[in-house]
Amino acid sequence: MPTPDPSKPAAAPATYSAAGVDISAGDRVRQRIKYLAQRTFTRNVLGEIGGFGGLFRLDGKYEEPVLVSSADGVGTKLKLAFQLGIHHTVGADLVNHCVNDIAVQGATPLFFLDYLATGRLDGEIAEKVVSGLSDACRANGCALIGGETAQMPGFYADGEYDLAGFIVGVVERSKLITGAKIRPGDILLGFPSTGLHTNGYSLARRLFFDVAKYKPDQYVNALKEKAGAALMKTHRSYLSLIKKLTASDYSSGMAHITGGGITANLPRILPKSVSAHVELASWPVLPIFEHLQQLGNIQQDEMLRTFNMGIGLIAAIPADRFKRCKSMLDRAGEKCFVIGRIIKGERKVIYA
Repeated sequence: MPTPDPSKPAAAPATYSAAGVDISAGDRVRQRIKYLAQRTFTRNVLGEIGGFGGLFRLDGKYEEPVLVSSADGVGTKLKLAFQLGIHHTVGADLVNHCVNDIAVQGATPLFFLDYLATGRLDGEIAEKVVSGLSDACRANGCALIGGETAQMPGFYADGEYDLAGFIVGVVERSKLITGAKIRPGDILLGFPSTGLHTNGYSLARRLFFDVAKYKPDQYVNALKEKAGAALMKTHRSYLSLIKKLTASDYSSGMAHITGGGITANLPRILPKSVSAHVELASWPVLPIFEHLQQLGNIQQDEMLRTFNMGIGLIAAIPADRFKRCKSMLDRAGEKCFVIGRIIKGERKVIYA
């Protein structure tokens, strides 16, 4: 060990805070958001926020329970949230996306975990993000039982963060929906999206802000609203709708239309021996998609594999159950469109 030179002043002690990570600020934020998580707790949650792992007790009502899980992020939609200073809705985007991914397999959401990473932690922004997560968890009946708030100075620009989440749900094995029962003749019902949901934002942002030179608060006549508002519409949760479809065993398979559009997502539930015949003129395309296509001179096949085109959920309904299913949906006020049928083929989407 070198001998200290008394002629030189002693160096200031290095600290984590000086390196950009404020542990005390992190502790304060965790206390601020703790109550937001606790208000989502159900009787199945064991322990409190702050342990090494979230604890959840599975009900004994299931004879053969299957756990269904999914993980996702919000993507570059966050860039718009930074521009607009809107941080509450991205939490709902994340939760609803994850909920839909497991609900289409028949699962009921149980609990959710989040990951929030930033360069410099802002307690007010973190609280808004987690408030959105909490509200969406409560709306979907699942508990926010934990997560991670990471400070990584130099990794993210000031004012920016990343947001991801992980969800677990449960379904009785006999009620699991995989698409294996889909058969030729099944009718495809499409359910409206609220907009882009959480996919296609790298292209949409480039077209709106680099090509068209819109400002986020600029009114766009073609959309009849401001550019930022059109892009920030919250990803819809289809949980209540899916529960209606599964309660009476109406659907033989359901697809959440996310990244990859109908082209990539619908085949994920198709047996090898069938194709989906989809009629493009069978539902009203939202103005935002038409405007994006015009701004970028985008080919139709590129649109269909990038955006949801106004359809966020597709359900295959056996023909002999269709009338009863449609009547139920009409009574419930659920808007839907007959967008095609299942035909013999080789697991792909055929557009007409």
